[in-house]
Amino acid sequence: MSDALAFDIGGTRTEVVFSAPEESLRALHVYDETTRALFGSGVEPWVAIPAGEKAKSWRSVESVLERGATLGLGRDDAFVGVGGGVVCDVASFAASLYMRGCSLALVPTTLLAMVDASLGGKTGIDFLGYKNLVGTFYPARRICIDVSFLKTLPEREYRSGLAEVIKAAIIGDPDLFFLLEASARSVLAREPGTVEEVVRRSLAVKGAIVHEDPRETGRRAVLNLGHTFGHALESATRFTGWTHGEAVAWGMGRALAAGTRLGLTGSGFRERVESLLRLYGFRLSAGTGYGELAPAFARDKKKRQGRVRIVIPRGLCDVVLREVSDEDLSAALQEGQM
Repeated sequence: MSDALAFDIGGTRTEVVFSAPEESLRALHVYDETTRALFGSGVEPWVAIPAGEKAKSWRSVESVLERGATLGLGRDDAFVGVGGGVVCDVASFAASLYMRGCSLALVPTTLLAMVDASLGGKTGIDFLGYKNLVGTFYPARRICIDVSFLKTLPEREYRSGLAEVIKAAIIGDPDLFFLLEASARSVLAREPGTVEEVVRRSLAVKGAIVHEDPRETGRRAVLNLGHTFGHALESATRFTGWTHGEAVAWGMGRALAAGTRLGLTGSGFRERVESLLRLYGFRLSAGTGYGELAPAFARDKKKRQGRVRIVIPRGLCDVVLREVSDEDLSAALQEGQM
């Protein structure tokens, strides 16, 4: 499977190719310390930010902008982000700001970045301790995906990406959901053909949605399944103890609990999704209650008129956005403490 995918996102054509990246003479390569050591040999010019969630900061963005300015790069030159979701977010945010927008290409090296962070144009950094509080919309023009990069990915990080794959399957691809159920051994063994199919299917789901709604004014919000709870957990735990994917998987469990409470989600479907999450090793309990997560809920970007809205799955390819009360959130979280 080598054919490229292409998506129109807010007037920007994003091409996704399943191959190693092409060299560019006028490009600043943005790594973190880990991806620079693994994939940056012989590549010039470059800049590296620290590894991990804490690198999603103004300082990291400034370091990229400073390097670009020092090199004398122009608006028609490119920033190339090589790494996971943090690198993709920081490189994209910096590109959106540099000379009011320079060219952007991404080379995702984690499964989570391949299936989610690299596509769609959302950029962002964490601010005042809250996840993605500051950011822009700025789609990459080219995304290069090479699943062989995943050979060096730690097991926990690989599984973290699978949470976003499960999310995509629930939202828009029942065949992907069936594949995840039936072929877990192949998926977890990172068999290249299976992994590429998983990535392609996940990108097709997200690409169709962001094409329809590039700036999250409507349907794109369904991509936040599990994220309202998950982002709150990440913020409450100061981005320690949980990977992003683990928090999202836990958040999907809380969304299912809320759906059951509201009479929107049947017990059979809920049990099926929870079984799949457990199959891939995700925790469905966190020991965290409403009081600890309330400050993050208060700053959630999907709020309307002071009320939190969450994405609730009613069935495969059937998800809805609903306003929920503090009481509903508290009840859903109560189950997540056990």
